[in-house]
Amino acid sequence: MIRPVAAASLIAVLLSGCATVPQVSPAIGHPEIAEPTQITGARGPLSDAQIKTLIDRLTIGPTDDALLRRHLAIEQAVSSTPLVAGEQTQLLRDGVQTFAAMFAAIKSAKTQIDLEYYILENVESDGVRLSDLLLAKRREGVEINIIYDSYGSGDTPKAFFETLKAAGIRLVEYNPVDPLKAKTGYAPNQRDHRKILVVDGTTAIVGGVNLSTTYQPNSLGKSGNVDGQPPEHWRDTDLMIKGPAAAQLQALFVEHWRQQHGPAFAGPEAFPPPPSAGGAVVRILGSSPQTAEPLYYVTLISAIRSAQKSITASAAYFAPTSDEMHALIQAARRGVDVRLLLPDRSDSALSLAVGHSHYSDLLKAGVKIYETHNLVLHSKTVVIDGVWSVVGSSNFDHRSVIFNDEVDAVVLGGDTAAQLQAMFDDDYKSASQIDPATWAKRPVSARLNEVYARVWQKLL
Repeated sequence: MIRPVAAASLIAVLLSGCATVPQVSPAIGHPEIAEPTQITGARGPLSDAQIKTLIDRLTIGPTDDALLRRHLAIEQAVSSTPLVAGEQTQLLRDGVQTFAAMFAAIKSAKTQIDLEYYILENVESDGVRLSDLLLAKRREGVEINIIYDSYGSGDTPKAFFETLKAAGIRLVEYNPVDPLKAKTGYAPNQRDHRKILVVDGTTAIVGGVNLSTTYQPNSLGKSGNVDGQPPEHWRDTDLMIKGPAAAQLQALFVEHWRQQHGPAFAGPEAFPPPPSAGGAVVRILGSSPQTAEPLYYVTLISAIRSAQKSITASAAYFAPTSDEMHALIQAARRGVDVRLLLPDRSDSALSLAVGHSHYSDLLKAGVKIYETHNLVLHSKTVVIDGVWSVVGSSNFDHRSVIFNDEVDAVVLGGDTAAQLQAMFDDDYKSASQIDPATWAKRPVSARLNEVYARVWQKLL
């Protein structure tokens, strides 16, 4: 979700001139599977026998075992965060399901609620407003900590935040647009694009859904509306996680909180280790431009490079880097069934045009492109080989790599992949496939617009 460019963004454009996308080593994504796979459970590392039993349980088809082992090995090779077993996961479709799950989780809180959102507004679910629910939980003695992005939440009425603060809810404004309020150095172009809810250190929700009124039926909220028209349906996906990985999400939240000099509060060390709640294997990836190679970016490219059968991805904003383009094209050329679900309209016209500028090369390589209709696609999801899935906040664009702090959950196993693939199959029903011959005949004016948009792709 991209808000209109403000005056502060013009300054950010000038400050971003030297930002570059890191190159991912060609060796990444093609590892020899030699090292034993390491997976952590609620009580520590799993034994080889336990890992074998887990893999047998996670696979669906007869060929999935080898594919899953390959992706497990690649995950282990490219990321410093552990693979965690014992997770219960549930996919959440669009705002209605996600808000219902969020509000239910908040209602269940006994000790602590942590919220971190790019856009934070006073949303409602089933007639209950977020502010009323949070105030009620605070009266019960539950600690509540909130990080909201200064730019993303710039349209939220100040009274909303003042009401929460007056009730004893701790608030941190991430990288204030106003330089006089900055506590960590002025960084107007580095935004907190994460969407995280953690309750009691054991239940978490992560994905692409902002706490924005845009997701509400018949919403009158203004953030994210397209071209000044009445709000449309926003198609998005979140993931609810119960189990040890929730503590990883809370650790990311605490890390941001401390970086932004928020007041002290109890972090994940104050909670006992979350018990196993299910059979999924999850890796939480918190990416930041402050690291040389953003974890999710490297992980995604390595997974695409290693794909054997299929790649299906939905992208709200498709302005791919050269490494992402090369990985997708090479996958299609070696016979992988590569499918992209992209929007036919967007709240970022420039991002849409940049995506269009890449269609010809992708189509020529054999990539299948589908465009949605009558909705705003905001989902950021990928399924590879029917065993590797990701739901998160990262877009297929430059900004998610070089400017934004993002969070993504990689889930390994056939069950979640099958559920996510079923969502894709349902989305295809309201989408149309781009025909290469027809696309080649698009107007010259459209091509010129694509060339112009490429100038700005670093910021999209």
